[in-house]
Amino acid sequence: MATRALIGALSRATFRLPTHRFLSVGTIPRFASTLVIAEHEGGSIKAPSVSAVEAAKSLDKDNSISMLLAGSGPSLQEAAAHAVSCHPSVSKVLVADSDKFMHPLAEPWARLIQLVQQRENFSHIVAASGSFGKNILPRAAALLDVSPVTDVVEISESTKFVRPIYAGNALCTVQYTGAHPCMLTIRSTSFQVQPDSTDTKAHKAPISQVDLSTFEADTIGKSQYVKLTSQESERPDLGNARIVVTGGRGLKSAENFKMLEKLAEKLGAAVGATRAAVDAGFVPNDLQVGQTGKIVAPELYVAFGVSGAIQHLAGMRDSKVIVAVNKDADAPIFQVADYGLVGNLFEVIPELLEKLPEKK
Repeated sequence: MATRALIGALSRATFRLPTHRFLSVGTIPRFASTLVIAEHEGGSIKAPSVSAVEAAKSLDKDNSISMLLAGSGPSLQEAAAHAVSCHPSVSKVLVADSDKFMHPLAEPWARLIQLVQQRENFSHIVAASGSFGKNILPRAAALLDVSPVTDVVEISESTKFVRPIYAGNALCTVQYTGAHPCMLTIRSTSFQVQPDSTDTKAHKAPISQVDLSTFEADTIGKSQYVKLTSQESERPDLGNARIVVTGGRGLKSAENFKMLEKLAEKLGAAVGATRAAVDAGFVPNDLQVGQTGKIVAPELYVAFGVSGAIQHLAGMRDSKVIVAVNKDADAPIFQVADYGLVGNLFEVIPELLEKLPEKK
């Protein structure tokens, strides 16, 4: 019966409204023109960068949005071709073509942003709050002598933003009063792009090449790109998946995580993990969900053997429906779960695998 109720939870959703904590100061009126720092891979703009464009729309109704791409070779040109129609709000695509930007190192990218800002004088610079944006934007802000506003989840006005504090347990409204540009990183999960806003073939923004003749090459070399390692998988990307199945230390071993992977395949879900599971070596750290891992907000989040530490909750509490399975009835995860099952996950997961139909 308990498992039947858990299966029923997969098709129902509830919503939770956050509580805000307010901090207010003055405002700086200025016509909005925004630069979105875009991340691309395999000739396509990554979904979080498109969400950054969606966020930039909220800054001003007459906002002029430019997208900055950098790199070299065919991949950059393909990404530029995708960028011109990735979102109808993009008015211009700036392309910096140089081998210096082949890899997302903070030093050359930050200097590029400084160069573009000095020429274009944008009122806002926006990037997604992932490893790419968190690496580059703070250094660029230091070069421009401004203070960035990080992890924005809501834009109230062009200089008023909502961001989480205390590991997501409270939301703080802050107002930027510094010099322009106002620099933001946004949580892409909070700015979902509507399906009709992507790949708008009728809209094509012009492409403009960034003049790099004055780019200071002698600033390069303080860090070095070594290599990129990634795992090939047919499962959805964890950061953008509609369903996420997460395991905690309660799974006890890497071998037991394979049960979770089978369940994820049946649900068409991505696999996540807690920091405890990652630290124990059960799974690689790119699957970590939480304050020091990935922030996710899927339609359905299913947690097995997850106690619900505050750092983990900070990375998944915006999920539309949260289902928790834990043998400890007092586990904190049940305080945020929409559906909870107190039970042995080594009995529940096999039963789910038996009763759930194969993914078509």
